[in-house]
Amino acid sequence: MTALEIIDVPHIELRSLDELWFQVAGTVCNLTCHHCFISCSPHNHSFEFLTFEQVETALLESVEHGVREYYFTGGEPFLNKDLVHMLKRTLDFGPVTVLTNGTVLKSEWLSELRTAEEATGFSLEFRVSIDGPTAEINDPVRGGGTFERAINGVALLCEQGFLPIITMTQTWDDSRNADILLQFREVLAQYGCHRPRLKILPRLKIGAEESRTTGYADTERITHQMMEGVDRNQLLCHHSRIITNRGTYVCPILLEGTGGRMGETLAESLHAFPVNHGACYTCYQFGAICSNTTLRPRENLSQSSV
Repeated sequence: MTALEIIDVPHIELRSLDELWFQVAGTVCNLTCHHCFISCSPHNHSFEFLTFEQVETALLESVEHGVREYYFTGGEPFLNKDLVHMLKRTLDFGPVTVLTNGTVLKSEWLSELRTAEEATGFSLEFRVSIDGPTAEINDPVRGGGTFERAINGVALLCEQGFLPIITMTQTWDDSRNADILLQFREVLAQYGCHRPRLKILPRLKIGAEESRTTGYADTERITHQMMEGVDRNQLLCHHSRIITNRGTYVCPILLEGTGGRMGETLAESLHAFPVNHGACYTCYQFGAICSNTTLRPRENLSQSSV
């Protein structure tokens, strides 16, 4: 890609700051998933934990920007010893979603959070990453024994009355999607989850996934022509930012490499963002990757799988 092509890319303005994310566990995770788009692991300290004070400061600042919803991600958020305290404080401000691998959940944490949720007018959601309805599908990419540990975490959530969203990164052919979803519903019912919400995610070909399979081709980029008539609300950078211990970034995906950092503070991050990354192409293709909604590929763009 030439310098001119890099400069001549669509820029997405921040329509409004609707969602605020917190990289609360940095890049530290108890698992080392082979497809992780920011290569999280127990030993990756590229980004460190956020403190309760950092989260509360951002929450107070978020009010003046009109933020309406909050997300906590990592790494594994529950490795941060202050997470429960953080979530309870955030429920004073708005609805909260936690993205977790489900393997380190404790009943006492969830009971305390359920009580806190019921005391406010806002919802607390959990998105649990399990990459298939069996250990044979999940464990090769997430690690031995992780399916059983994660599904037991889902059972704990359901015992407390939560309705977790199960997200799975697709590592199978498209033709198997219907069977995978059916099988997952049957498995979840065995663990007390009778109202499952399932979401299949596309692969993001960066981080560990680039080494596992392949990265983005030069042609997998958003062009001005592609953006004509597109609903920009489907792109997270149009209405969201993420707080990390290294400043404010455009989204939870573009932390590694260069170009994702928007400024030191939330106020410095409100300018337009050039969508010239391969991962931006995947967001364009599927839309709502980081939201709690179901994904729908755009016409004439197909999802590749391995």
